[in-house]
Amino acid sequence: MNTQTTNKNDKQVNKKDKRIYMMSQEKPVKAVLGMGLPLIAGMMVMSVYNLVDTFFISLLHNDYQLAAVNLAYPIMMVIIAISNMIGTGAASLIARSLGAEEKEKARHTLTVGMGLTLLFSLILTGTGLLFLGKIVTALGARENTFLYTEQYVSIVLIGSICVMGSYIGGQLLRSEGSVKYSMTGMILGTIANIILDPIFIFLFGMEVRGAAIATVLGNAAGTLLSLYYYISGKTLLRPAVRYIRPTGEILKEIFLVGVPSMLETLLTSVAFVVNNNLAVAYGELTVTAMGISQKIISFGSYIYQGFAAGNQPLMGFNYGAGNHKRMLAILKAGVLVVSGIELCAMAIFGIFAPVLIGIFSKTPEVVAIGTKVMRANMCILPFVGSVSMTRSTFQAMGKAGYSFGITVVRQMILYVPLLLLLNKTFGFGGMIWAQPITECIMMVASVTLLTVILNKLQNQKKVS
Repeated sequence: MNTQTTNKNDKQVNKKDKRIYMMSQEKPVKAVLGMGLPLIAGMMVMSVYNLVDTFFISLLHNDYQLAAVNLAYPIMMVIIAISNMIGTGAASLIARSLGAEEKEKARHTLTVGMGLTLLFSLILTGTGLLFLGKIVTALGARENTFLYTEQYVSIVLIGSICVMGSYIGGQLLRSEGSVKYSMTGMILGTIANIILDPIFIFLFGMEVRGAAIATVLGNAAGTLLSLYYYISGKTLLRPAVRYIRPTGEILKEIFLVGVPSMLETLLTSVAFVVNNNLAVAYGELTVTAMGISQKIISFGSYIYQGFAAGNQPLMGFNYGAGNHKRMLAILKAGVLVVSGIELCAMAIFGIFAPVLIGIFSKTPEVVAIGTKVMRANMCILPFVGSVSMTRSTFQAMGKAGYSFGITVVRQMILYVPLLLLLNKTFGFGGMIWAQPITECIMMVASVTLLTVILNKLQNQKKVS
């Protein structure tokens, strides 16, 4: 009996050693693929998650309900923004603490991150429901879409603790190198959503409300699985009640990285709302077409997001360990890998755009507009991956100001002004090219900035 227990403990130790080896010594390309591919698999499933609601609601043959789900998406982005504040801030500090061999500080940060998740979800739910009508109007909902949008948004707000718990749980698991556990939570949530969507939408006749309920319950499954991993001792770190009270230092570190990360997502949400409000002028079916296109393109988006998410603990660990040379090697490998894969995804979306749009709507106008939008949006993929890699690296280093600066330039100085200018000058056909132009410029600027900073840190270390 004792021998079996010892063998089990040895296996757990070996698994934990492999996580540390992956972050500290594995070849850069293997490390990027090893940390990124499991997340991409999980995020691909998450992409299905986003499309599931769209697909099942499309079977109702009501394009206004499809539009409502798209109009409500910025609320999900707000929830994710707050989750980013907590998850990115805590994950960055955990990875740096592990790299500096400060395990107790990492455990304290983990526990505080979980407590903040509960607190902020309660604040979000109360505030959102209090101003529900005004929020739905601001999202761009009109006469035909207002009620559907209100129903979807209210349920998502009530279940925000589940959405935040699933999202933050994944980030915290990745911060210690437990990528496969993070991926499993995503997959479980998606499977639950796929099963529950037809039950609530059709069997219970709840239509768009049923889609929202299925989304919340799917995220609840992911949250519970993350908690199970921590409680069962399968992770490097375990939360503890004695660590629930935060120190000023930990809160400062979390919010220094987390607040800019939250603002980045909020700025993206603002840009999304501006985009939707401009699109509404061309008809509510245009919003439907854009929503379908954007959710299909999310298959490609999750490739670069997966690599960026896997990149963050790699960079944070090595920054904490002072290994700037390895950080630069990982950046170069990551940019090459993500750009090459995204070029392949871009070709697939371009060729099969009408077929893919046609899966979700048989309305000729929706298919035509959606195809046009998709063939413009696919052009962002080879560029935006590099931008995401550099942003995640700055977050991992605790240099959130640089990450936030990239987002401000990207969304407010380039994208939104280009959106307004191209819409005014060329109409709808112009505005859909605002993002590809923005991402091309930002790829060159962000990668150059990070390379200069890493080379400077490396040279300073040689001198000292």
